[in-house]
Amino acid sequence: MAYFDSNGVQIYFEEHGGGEPVVLVHGFASRAENNWGATNWFTALAPHYRVVALDCRGHGKSGKPHDSAAYGGETMGEDVIRLMDHLGIKRTLIMGYSMGGRIVTGLLMSHPERLRAAVLGGIGAASATAPSFSRKPIVDALLAENISGVTDQRAREFRQFAESTGNDLKALAACMGADREGLMAEHIAAKKIRVPVMIVIGTKDVLVGNPTLLRDAIAGSKLVMLEGRDHLSAPGDQHYKEAVAEFFKSAPA
Repeated sequence: MAYFDSNGVQIYFEEHGGGEPVVLVHGFASRAENNWGATNWFTALAPHYRVVALDCRGHGKSGKPHDSAAYGGETMGEDVIRLMDHLGIKRTLIMGYSMGGRIVTGLLMSHPERLRAAVLGGIGAASATAPSFSRKPIVDALLAENISGVTDQRAREFRQFAESTGNDLKALAACMGADREGLMAEHIAAKKIRVPVMIVIGTKDVLVGNPTLLRDAIAGSKLVMLEGRDHLSAPGDQHYKEAVAEFFKSAPA
């Protein structure tokens, strides 16, 4: 097992294969093994790349602060950069799914020089006029005594998923409740991202923002829609793997 200290929080990571690095950042309430191992991403990528996957803080085998301040702002993105520094990786291919996609989007804006190409899975963007997504019902569901009292359907699904992956519910509630900016299309567009980007999302994914808005906000980015897939079934899709393999192969050095 491999760990490193990221500004006082122990971060677990694993490596597979060899060659050019690819960093993988999992989704909320998941972990590296759940998001990437069980869906055969390690198997698909390791023959061609040095695959580095972390358990984000609050998740899996990493440290689990119960204070939401430990997850705010750019903190979770900085964990990824510190992991790269720890491993001597100057620049990398990268993929994030759901929360991981949000983290990678932040890195595209704050550390573009460290990224060679990026895949944003399971996310979209919101416009300034769209109503913002409320995280409070999910926080309340994670902190509830037990699931039977949770009436909000989406919040109930998050709680069920968090329990199924064996995560710390209080740490997840702190992570979900942290003060982070939403993915506003206008804000992303203003950053003029130059890194090659591919967005991948299931046609039945209703959990996240608008993927077309996100594509339009990132000049030159590509959008791949996975037919019939929802938020939870998309990571295991074979077409997703084929699209990523092609995208990484064609990214300029």
